[in-house]
Amino acid sequence: MDKKDIADIRKQFKVDNDLLTIHDIFNVYIMKESSEVYHHQSMPFEMLEQEQQELFMDNFKKVLSGQLDEKLFELKFQRDVENNSQLILHQGLLSNDTEEWKGQMLQLVEKMLTNKQYEMDIVVTFIRGEYMKPMKNMREEAEESERDTVYSHPFILCSVNKTQDPKKELLFDYTEKAFKYNIVVDPIINLKAPMSGFLFPSITDNASDVNHVLYAAGKKNEPDYHFIEDVLNAEDIMTAAQDKLVFEEIVKNVAGDQAIHTSTLSNVYDEIHQVVEENEEEGRPKLDYKDVESILTNSGIEDVNTEKVASAFKTVVDDEQYEFKANNIVPKYDSKSIKIETKIANIAISPQDLRHVRQVHFSGKRYLMMEVDENAVIEGFEMIPEALFQKAPDNGK
Repeated sequence: MDKKDIADIRKQFKVDNDLLTIHDIFNVYIMKESSEVYHHQSMPFEMLEQEQQELFMDNFKKVLSGQLDEKLFELKFQRDVENNSQLILHQGLLSNDTEEWKGQMLQLVEKMLTNKQYEMDIVVTFIRGEYMKPMKNMREEAEESERDTVYSHPFILCSVNKTQDPKKELLFDYTEKAFKYNIVVDPIINLKAPMSGFLFPSITDNASDVNHVLYAAGKKNEPDYHFIEDVLNAEDIMTAAQDKLVFEEIVKNVAGDQAIHTSTLSNVYDEIHQVVEENEEEGRPKLDYKDVESILTNSGIEDVNTEKVASAFKTVVDDEQYEFKANNIVPKYDSKSIKIETKIANIAISPQDLRHVRQVHFSGKRYLMMEVDENAVIEGFEMIPEALFQKAPDNGK
């Protein structure tokens, strides 16, 4: 799935949407002390009050929010796994019997509780439904609005949410004219910040892919590997942050003792950004060791060759055939995504402006020098240009 596929289904989660039908909702309450199911309940989604439907719809949209490889990860199921979740989910997707579907979802819950202790009570919510995507826009010339042929996408979505203790509050009773302590013992289910979740099957180019599942992490670049491997039985992943770190280590390994100037690093980012732009319509491009060799050579790093780059891949990730997702390792060109950190100041600039920054030595000290087109402004005061490296004032001595 790409960001467009995810956005297409995410925007369907709203009440009274004729393109979305949610058949059943199944809630499972799990106790932290015993790691056991305390209660579960299933009902048709349409039987919920509208306020409840809206709460859940917002929750489902949050599950599908975030950037790919940061909070959302398209996972491939492992092969030859006993009691594999791919089969359980596929059977649940095809089942017309609610009790069968509940039993299949409880199998997944059982996996969630195996060798796992939660810090708080949690609620696992499953829904199964179908959303339809028109193949064409509505006919403007038609007397009555009608949709053309649609793509139909049956799906199962899971949302895992933590509970929290109710707030202790002081209330004023208007009738009795008295201040009272608000005593509430029922835990609150926090639907605003899902801990994790998933969408099955993955959907790419309007086609369902039962060999992949879209997993959602609770926090950016912090996937739950227990959930990925033991619950979903999916293959291991690399986050965007890990991908970027590995790429940086490979570049350092290939460059060796060479000094990588800001202009060279800027060239590297420009080369990768060009790859991303050229393949934007085809999806998210990947870079193997041959691509990395070409990028580093074109960027001005010396003595780059295939053997050296392949060796760097082997050293850093122990896999010469490893492929980077280009989007993960290039900074965003539409924002100040490059961070320059020093003890006295942190500076944020855009990747294309990196070539205008230099670190220089003068009189035994390091200086950060930036080429600018206009006078800098500090707290509303315009800086006056000074002579380059002029002698510092002697404080009146």
